[in-house]
Amino acid sequence: MEIHHSRFIIISAPSGSGKTTLVHALMDRYPYFEFSISATTRSPRSYEINGHHYHFMTVPEFKDRIENEEFIEYEEVYEGRYYGTLKSEIKRIHQAGKTPLLDIDVVGGINVKEKFQDKALSIFIQTPSLDELERRLRKRGSDQEEEIQKRLKKAAFEMTFKKYFDATVINDDLEAATDALAKVVLPFLNKEPKKGV
Repeated sequence: MEIHHSRFIIISAPSGSGKTTLVHALMDRYPYFEFSISATTRSPRSYEINGHHYHFMTVPEFKDRIENEEFIEYEEVYEGRYYGTLKSEIKRIHQAGKTPLLDIDVVGGINVKEKFQDKALSIFIQTPSLDELERRLRKRGSDQEEEIQKRLKKAAFEMTFKKYFDATVINDDLEAATDALAKVVLPFLNKEPKKGV
């Protein structure tokens, strides 16, 4: 399946940086984006719906799809926990006349940018500090202590990769961060930000 004729936006960030909230704020403002639903082998959280939040799969099913070359990217983020972007998802969004927003792992984001070059715009979302990230992870209340420490260690590592992204947006204030994100993505699509942005 060819997808290189259309553009897409890559959004990567450490877990807990608020990137999903930011992506939804951007989509609420501008109708020409659509969220690309990632595939994952992790268990759904209580509020998550298959096909809406993620495409939830078993590890064997995910590996079958890797074999069939159904992903534009995938990553084993933790042992036995895969995330990936299905080619069919990108095709679906392009066929709807919209621009896909890919919410993917930092390493995956770099790999996709390298593969698609100027057809993709890569943006790194970061919290003001690791202390703030820890506060957000604890407030979320969905992870055990061991998981929080694992995520913080991974976040510190991921911060070292932000220089490989086209732009960095600091997510301190949602409104300001959405403005900053719009200023980066809209020129890439040759669209004008709303007045006042």
